Amino acid sequence: MEDIQTLFNQPWDTLQAAAWAARGAHHPDDLALAVPGGKRYETERYRNTPHRFASLSVTGHDCDLMCDHCRGRLLLGMRPATTPESLLEKGQALIAQGCEGVLISGGAGIDGAVPLEPHLTAIAQLKSWGLRVIVHTGLLDRATAEGLKSAGIDQVLFDVIGDAVTIRDVLHMDRTPDDYARALATLRELEIPVAPHIVAGLHFGQLRGELRALDIVRQAGADVLVIVVLRPLRHTPMADVAPVTPEAVGRLVAVARLLNPDVPLTLGCARPSGPAKVEMERRAVLAGVNGLAYPDPRTVRLAEELGLRVSFVERCCTLAV
Repeated sequence: MEDIQTLFNQPWDTLQAAAWAARGAHHPDDLALAVPGGKRYETERYRNTPHRFASLSVTGHDCDLMCDHCRGRLLLGMRPATTPESLLEKGQALIAQGCEGVLISGGAGIDGAVPLEPHLTAIAQLKSWGLRVIVHTGLLDRATAEGLKSAGIDQVLFDVIGDAVTIRDVLHMDRTPDDYARALATLRELEIPVAPHIVAGLHFGQLRGELRALDIVRQAGADVLVIVVLRPLRHTPMADVAPVTPEAVGRLVAVARLLNPDVPLTLGCARPSGPAKVEMERRAVLAGVNGLAYPDPRTVRLAEELGLRVSFVERCCTLAV
């Protein structure tokens, strides 16, 4: 961890140059721009299609855990599907509208896990209908992981938290980073494609356990690695928190690139809006990401100026790279 902290503290120009070189040595000159239809995206270059990729919540708008950064508000933008029957009904309706894939998520229980077990058979049915299915699981156990593998899902999205105080004070759980490391190791052992997510600034806008989380991912391995950034939400205890700086995000992305040179790396959809968003995207591209979600047009131009071949993809960034 001392070595990783030293790497993070390198001068930005040095760190950025090393990360960009690692990208060039291990990846083609492509940049995937993820614009799934759950959010409208329209610029002079591209307009996405509603319903092409959708998000479903197996708990509706309910969450038992009620973490301080969200308080269930992230569920409000998802389609509720609280029973296996409603999950299948939603899936059929979406397919009729041209949907090609779904993210299945929901609020977490007090154990930190999304209650997916009752829906495993329905999830398998969605897969048999030709949908691509990714699942945000929370802190799942082995039985749930085995059930998801049997269902044939395409990918698990798994948040990795690297600080026990953050787990206690933000997520309100009596767990440790080792619990997240074990769950990630189980997913890897079962050979389930997994996209670990690391939330920059989850501890009230401070960088606290993110480098430890990166080390957990480095040790376990990943199919895709995603960096997202705390976006202060109204009506939550973090509504007025100042998010981490774009430079800190750029440094985190660069360290992620250097610790995982072969792994596709993306800047996910969760991040603050405004000028900070544009600067975060700029630094992420310079630090060697393979994809990013909902890019600002200025970011697209920068990528092309750097010689990257850009392509818009209407699915989650974890399926775009």
